[in-house]
Amino acid sequence: MANKESTFTNMVLTLFIVTLAASTTLGFIYELTRGPIAEAEMRKKNMAIRQVVPDFTNQPNQESYKVVVEGDSLQVYPAKQNGELVGMAVSTFTDQGYSGRIRLMVGFNTDGTINNISVLEHAETPGLGDKIDKAKSNWSTQFNGKNPENYELEVQKDGGDVDAITAATISSRAYCDAVQKAYQAFQKGGPQ
Repeated sequence: MANKESTFTNMVLTLFIVTLAASTTLGFIYELTRGPIAEAEMRKKNMAIRQVVPDFTNQPNQESYKVVVEGDSLQVYPAKQNGELVGMAVSTFTDQGYSGRIRLMVGFNTDGTINNISVLEHAETPGLGDKIDKAKSNWSTQFNGKNPENYELEVQKDGGDVDAITAATISSRAYCDAVQKAYQAFQKGGPQ
């Protein structure tokens, strides 16, 4: 068997074939997993909505709408019981976390009081900032039953009503910022 001479054309052709095979395989895997990933994300979102608003009988995802707050677009999910609004869930976020973006689902009763809050995503420091998550501590329960109209969503160190997580003031401030954005979306979107 004769050795082929390594030429520029041979190298380019080999690289093209390898790249084509790799990209085709990657595209096929993406198409194969896209649906299940979207379904898993939808289930996670629906579970978060159920956790933060009173019981409902409608499909909040199908009735959701966007509200612009501080230049950011937030998704609002109205929760209805037999056609009557019982609460609203707002998917909110902040980029002020110690380790980047924090995403929350904040549930409001129709009078504007916070029903419950669920952390969707964060990368805060384990043992400190990750206490914003209910799985790590009950710190976030201090927001339940509070109306941001008369409950200052800032840490006490900044003159607000929120008891900050010890040694994690940045995470606490970021959490408050995300909840404040959600409240502004609730006010703009209003009970419908």
